This record gives sequence, structure tokens and C-alpha cells, in this order.
Amino acid sequence: MSTAVAVVSAVALSFTALGGNTAAGGEVFLQSAPEAGPDPFTPSTATQAENAAMTTPMTPGVNTNDGTSGARTLEVDGGYPGLYGGTRNVASCDVEKQIRFLTQHPDKGRAFAVSLGIRQSGIPSYLRSLTPVRLGWDTRVTNHGYRNGAPTSYQAVLQAGTPVLVDGQGVPRVRCACGNPLDPPVAVRGGQTYSGAKWSSFRPSGLVAVKPAVQPVKTVTVFDQDRRGWYERPTGAAEGRHDREVPAPKGQPPGSAYPVLPAAHPVPVRPPHDTTPNQPQQTTPGQISNQPPGNAPGQNPGNASAQPPGKAPGDVPDQAPGKAPAVPPGQKPDKNPDEGSG
Repeated sequence: MSTAVAVVSAVALSFTALGGNTAAGGEVFLQSAPEAGPDPFTPSTATQAENAAMTTPMTPGVNTNDGTSGARTLEVDGGYPGLYGGTRNVASCDVEKQIRFLTQHPDKGRAFAVSLGIRQSGIPSYLRSLTPVRLGWDTRVTNHGYRNGAPTSYQAVLQAGTPVLVDGQGVPRVRCACGNPLDPPVAVRGGQTYSGAKWSSFRPSGLVAVKPAVQPVKTVTVFDQDRRGWYERPTGAAEGRHDREVPAPKGQPPGSAYPVLPAAHPVPVRPPHDTTPNQPQQTTPGQISNQPPGNAPGQNPGNASAQPPGKAPGDVPDQAPGKAPAVPPGQKPDKNPDEGSG
């Protein structure tokens, strides 16, 4: 791992600041860039060029150890240059393919729209408003799958290099390898565990979460690792034909093998402090469950809701205030590894 990358840190806030939402249990699913993963909405819409690029992560990860214990998830503004990577004049996702599939499968289209808080008839225009890029860093998200006719919700880490569609505030909204809607992450309760195969560069202390940019993102400033250069892609430019090469942004070393994130003092992720058990809820079509992939609806407590596009996390609560998932029988509540002692 490069020394320069090893000392990178980023602006960090707790997921409590992201809206105070919590997820049932402590399981976070690892999803490597090329894998569809559980409960996909659609076949992969990643383009052929991006499928080849996904075999190598754009970055080896971020070291965010500031002397305290516990995993750190760093919150970065969605408009920050270098947050995303890609190849100039090459789109990472086929937006029209995603639109065709969801139009031809109205049941999935309905669940897709519910997950993102949009009208089903508005799916084409919404998807065309998004921008195809690749994740520059291992990124924590809320992933919405499709199972038994209804959307599901689970916490996930997406590997750097994963093709995604981002909205006008720079927030990942669709994962192209599976067509799943995405939302900002929420803190997990209890002992956090990672499920799935870990890639060689994965570090629990080096994860990023994207917060909506304060100002609308008119162009995404992207790092092209192959050329070790930079380009701007207009928001909503699905085909990459309007990319424009630009100099390295301020604070980014020209010719570097990797972009850097802004130095800051990270703070631990902390869930809200409450003790009232949450009640399990059955899942019906049109509702979003907070179950891990592969579980039947109703087995896990929680009823995560997606935030409508363009709204900051916290506008739509993940669960009622004061409610928390019950601790499984025979298990003592564990300290959240996201916390640290800072």
C-alpha cells in the first residue's frame, strides 16, 4: 500500500448525523465490484469496458486510524473531486438497458420506485438524470434488493471500482451490477459483523459514506486511474460523450496514482442511545423490509425506508424514534465496532 494513501483521512461524521437511523442487527454484507450479490433487481447493466475495469479496485483503501479503537466510516461530501473514478468518454452503466428492464417488468419497476421514493412512471426520467461513475473507495450504503415481490433493505459495503449511478447531490442511487437502488448507510446496533468474501484491500477502518452535497453537483470531477488524470462529466450525461479533461483539482497532486481525500479529524460512528425493543414487521409488496438477504420477510425486526431523491438522509426515519431492535436471545449487547473510544 502506498505511503501517501496510508495517511489519507476524510471528513467524518457519525451516522447519527446522517439522520439517526439504525439497522436491525449488526450484519453488513460485503459486495465485490463484479458480483451481482443477493436479491438483484435487474441483470447487470455495467458496460463491457467497466466489467474489465472492475477486476482491480481503484484504490487500496483509506487508513483512518487516529489513535482510537474501533472501525471508522468517513463521511465525504458528494461533490468532492476524486470521490469517484472512471474512464474518460466511457460510461460505466447502460442506463437505457436498466429502463427497458424495469419497464418490461412492472412488478420490479414498482418496487424499484418505492425504494427510491419516486413514482413508477417517473423511472425513465429519474434514471436519465443520474450520472454513471465508479466508486473510488470502499463505500458503505443501504442496499435495496428484490425478493418475494417486495423490496428489501440491508447494510452493505460496495468495493472500490463498483459502477454506480449518482444523483445531482453526488449520492450513489443505483448499483449497476444488480440494478439495486441505494441509499446512504445507517448505523448498525450490537456487534457489527461482515458477511461475504473480503477483497485483499478491504479494511474496516477505511470505509467511506457519501453525504449529499450542499450545492447541486452540475459536473462530477472524476479521477481516471489509467491516465492518472482528471475529467469532468456533466450530471446526467449517461454516455460519457461530453467528458472534458481538466487539470488536477486544488489539493490533488498532479500525476498521482490515487486521488486523496481532505484531511480531518474523524469521529466514531455512534447509534442513538435508547433501549426500547423494536417489534418485528411483516413485509408486504410496497413496503421495504430491513432484512438481510436470503431471510424470509418478517424474520428480522426493522422497517427501513428509503429517502426520496434530493433529500438529505434523516428526512424519512428508518424506524420510529425511540425504537431499537431487540437483542437476540442469549446474546449480550456488544459495543458497536463502529464506535471507537474517541
